Amino acid sequence: MGWFWADNSENVKQASSDVSAAKCPVNHGNITEVPAVCPMKKDNGQTDDTLNPLNNMPSFISSSKLPGQKLDLPTERTFSTIPRGEDENEGVWEYPSPQQMFNAMMKKGKSDGIPEDAVESMVDVHNFLNEGAWQEILEWEKPYVEEYKKQPRLLQFTGRPHDLSPRARMYLQLSKVFPETFNTEPPFDRHDWYVLRANGSGSWDQVRYVIDYYGGPDDPHGMPTFFLDVRPALDNPTNAKDRMRHWLKPYWDKAMGKESNDN
Repeated sequence: MGWFWADNSENVKQASSDVSAAKCPVNHGNITEVPAVCPMKKDNGQTDDTLNPLNNMPSFISSSKLPGQKLDLPTERTFSTIPRGEDENEGVWEYPSPQQMFNAMMKKGKSDGIPEDAVESMVDVHNFLNEGAWQEILEWEKPYVEEYKKQPRLLQFTGRPHDLSPRARMYLQLSKVFPETFNTEPPFDRHDWYVLRANGSGSWDQVRYVIDYYGGPDDPHGMPTFFLDVRPALDNPTNAKDRMRHWLKPYWDKAMGKESNDN
C-alpha cells in the first residue's frame, strides 16, 4: 500500500485544479485498458470503427486534431517502465498520447465535458498512477525475484471502476462506525492487473493483482495525493500466503530489531 503525491511539474499542477482527486482522470468503463499488443496504430489517414476485442477500444485511434478542436494537443507517446508480455522482445507498455486519449474519449462518448486544456494533465496523472501501481507490485514480487532472478512482467490490465472489491466494500462498512480511521468515500477506480511471475521452470505463473485507487487530501502545498491499495487477489493459497507474509514482515522485522523497507 502506498501514498503518491503529484510532482511539481506545471502539467500536474494544472491537474490539481482541473481534475478532482475523487474521480479517475480517465473513465475506463468495464474494459481492458491496454492489450498485450498495443492497439494504437500510426496515423496514416485511415479510419476504422471496429473495436479491438482485447480492450473494447477502436482498433485505430488517430493522432490527428479533431474538427472543432481549439488546442493543439501533443501527439508524442510516452514509454512506461512496465515490461509487457511474456517475451523481452515485446519491450514495455506505451501510453497513448494526449491527442489519442482525447480522440478515444470523444469517440466513445467518455469526455464528460472535460476541457481540452485538462487533457495533458489527466494523461500525466493517469500515467503517474500506473507507474506507482507497478512499483507497489514490484515490492510484492521481490521474494520471487530474489529466488528466480527474473523480473515480473505485465500481461494485461482491466479497468473495473463500477466493481467494488470485497475489501473496499468492507472498508466502506467500517467507515460508518470508524469514520476517522477508514475512508468514507469509495475508490474512484479499480484495476485488475495480470502479472507474469517466473516460476523457475522456464515459464510464467499468472498472478492477478487488485488495485483500488483512492483520492486523498491535498498536501500542505495544495498538491493532490492518491492512495493505492495494491495486493494479490485471493485466488489461491499462494496469494493468501503472500499477503500474510507481506503484512506481517514489518512487525516481525521490528520485533527482531531490524529496519524494514516495506511500505
